[in-house]
Amino acid sequence: MTSPVFIFDFDSTLVRVETLEALADIALSDAPDAAARKAEIAALTDQAMSGQVAFEDALRRRLELLSLKRSHVEALTDRILDEATASIRRNLDFFERHAERVYILSGGFREVIAPLAERLGIAPDHVLANDLVYDDEDRVVGVDEANPLSRAGGKPEVIRALNLAGPVVMVGDGWTDAEVKLAGAADRFHAFTEVVSRPKVVEVADAVAASLDEVLFVEGVAGRWSYPRNRIRMLLLENIHPAAVERLEEAGYSVETVKGALDEDDLIEAIKGVHVLGIRSKTNVTARVLEQADRLLAVAAFCIGTNQIDLEAAAAHGVAVFNAPYSNTRSVVELAIGLTIVLMRDVADKSAAMHRGEWNKSATGSHELRGKTLGIIGYGAIGSQLSVLAENLGMRVVFHDLSERLALGNARRMRSLDALLAEADVISLHVDGRKENSLIIGPAQFARMKPGVLFLNLARGHVVDVDALTEALRSGRVAGAAVDVFPEEPRTNSDPFDSPLRGLKNVILSPHIGGSTEEAQESIAEFAAERLLGYMNRGDTTFCVNLPNVQLAEVSRAHRLLHIHRNQPGVLAELNRALSDAGLNILGQHLKTDERTGYVITDVDRDYDPEVLKVLRDLPGTVRFRMLH
Repeated sequence: MTSPVFIFDFDSTLVRVETLEALADIALSDAPDAAARKAEIAALTDQAMSGQVAFEDALRRRLELLSLKRSHVEALTDRILDEATASIRRNLDFFERHAERVYILSGGFREVIAPLAERLGIAPDHVLANDLVYDDEDRVVGVDEANPLSRAGGKPEVIRALNLAGPVVMVGDGWTDAEVKLAGAADRFHAFTEVVSRPKVVEVADAVAASLDEVLFVEGVAGRWSYPRNRIRMLLLENIHPAAVERLEEAGYSVETVKGALDEDDLIEAIKGVHVLGIRSKTNVTARVLEQADRLLAVAAFCIGTNQIDLEAAAAHGVAVFNAPYSNTRSVVELAIGLTIVLMRDVADKSAAMHRGEWNKSATGSHELRGKTLGIIGYGAIGSQLSVLAENLGMRVVFHDLSERLALGNARRMRSLDALLAEADVISLHVDGRKENSLIIGPAQFARMKPGVLFLNLARGHVVDVDALTEALRSGRVAGAAVDVFPEEPRTNSDPFDSPLRGLKNVILSPHIGGSTEEAQESIAEFAAERLLGYMNRGDTTFCVNLPNVQLAEVSRAHRLLHIHRNQPGVLAELNRALSDAGLNILGQHLKTDERTGYVITDVDRDYDPEVLKVLRDLPGTVRFRMLH
């Protein structure tokens, strides 16, 4: 089958701007009536692109409004590469491989288009555009009127003159692009809507393309098994920071957001057809949810913990799970330090008394941090950073962790939890949410603590027996506590909260806000989004918590086959036998396994029979197979 000839419009297709509107920003920057003239130019552009005004009339009137000089055109030319549409930038390989069958057809200006055409590898004679005419003082006085593109109906005329062989595919956003197909000069017309969607143009199109990925998929150029990014659905729950949405949409994916958490039944309904799920701490991704997720490829926890996700069930379904283990570390540490100071000085109770009109200026029971011993339970990213800051404030630091950890500064590791409990003046919990950590602090542990100890839990609600903490506070064994996490937490801000800790003296309760700073949430959003993009775009599983970790470069001049399978003998041999039988040339291969799962990444040459991919999908032990290119 003959490959199509692709003809691309320029403005609002290859670039995200309209040339004349961009020139208006430059040329009219100092004009007192700039706003009015820009509005008129924009209106004329829209009228011309929607077919309401003849193209040559709109072009002439806009040039008159602009009062252009050569320097204005050159200024736009210098930055036009920065204006390339997002899906064009991520498909540069397409233009490189098909440059001889790609044309740019535009009513815009050749000298503005030339830099991007060169970047895409498109020859100068494949750039069909208007040529500006200048006077002796380098002022634009019009365009070359001998060029058919300077007038209505010019695009079909130019294409017919090329005598192109093979199906001709027109891609553009405006009515003049639609006219190419309507006039019979193109076999198919894709209304390109990534930048702007014009209803009249969409109505007459053979297909609507939200991105170049969609065009290539429909035309079968990118590979039979490819899938356009705009068709890949991502669902983000629980008010995930807009930075994540922006990054994922910029990469071409379709993103839907929901403010609150979803319960199991609602999540099962919402996840149908979803490829990527983003959650925080209140949505539980259970085995039942994963069983019903018909297209799910990955889950991102936009937080530290992943105990709300059934990791084994996710691995069994080939669903990669990512988190953001370090992004909110500083925020949690700062809160722990601040809460310790407030508890030491009984600030919360004194503030409450002041609000009641009571003045109680007393130093009794108030202490400095300096010289006190901080006991940290859990010496991971948060615990170790807390150790450093606390020591800088003059505290002595001891810690306990089941794993071997490098002690920072003068911190001292305690071999047993009991030894730490007996020595610390302040105890701060920073363990993870695994099931084995449930109720690690209960009546026996509180009984071993020093009388008058201060207790902080910014880790997980289920690691502390709340009733035992309540009794320890009432008895005076614990002089004060700060609790940010609870065994059961409201799913939304409108749901009620209750706890036996309410109303107790020198007890600070906060609504799970340890990582809830704008800085932390933005950092988490960026980190988790990048992990998702690495997996979706490259197959990279760095920081994945339930599949073997493999760090991968971008796919270059190859197709990448991603095969997740049960870790059983013979899978790799069978996979390579299938590749060999199909005559595929392997350019590179990676294999990484853990105790339950194997992950094979194979880069192959692009020329092969797509039927071999069906064989790879059906290999014994296969859990998930997909292809990138």
